[in-house]
Amino acid sequence: MLNPIRVDAAVDLAYGALIALSIVLIATLDTNIGIAFGVGVFASYVVHVVWKMARFDPDWMTQAVEETVEKQVGETVEQTVGESVEQTVGETVEKQVGETVEQTVGETVEKQVGEVQSQVEQTVEETVEETVGETVKKQVDEVQAKVEAVDERVEQLPQEEEVEEIVEESVEGESKP
Repeated sequence: MLNPIRVDAAVDLAYGALIALSIVLIATLDTNIGIAFGVGVFASYVVHVVWKMARFDPDWMTQAVEETVEKQVGETVEQTVGESVEQTVGETVEKQVGETVEQTVGETVEKQVGEVQSQVEQTVEETVEETVGETVKKQVDEVQAKVEAVDERVEQLPQEEEVEEIVEESVEGESKP
């Protein structure tokens, strides 16, 4: 009986010789005839290799197809799902963060503006009260001093009785010639 490994080696050598013959035909004869012969030899060699692989390892083609499909599906799913998830998460995060930041900043600004306004009002009120109080006190003191000065002058002026006496004396003095 023949050894399968030796038969496979002999067949591989025969295909190699046929490919070499097609190269010689291309170089010496008409190019189209050589190419046609070479393509035929190559196609039959591919069929031989597939038959040999199927005989020695029947699952090799199934595994190769599975690996190829798995790789393609994995890349497609990863790319599609990745982009979709990235876009969805990006939009959701952007929306949520935007709303939260806007609300928080708005509340914080309103609170701080209220506090600053309250402090400004209190400071202005205290400053106005102090300034107005000092100014009014100063002016009241000045007016009071003037009133006292006027009172002193009024006291120094002759009283009604004294004026009558002076007038009477003047009238009497003029009537006595």
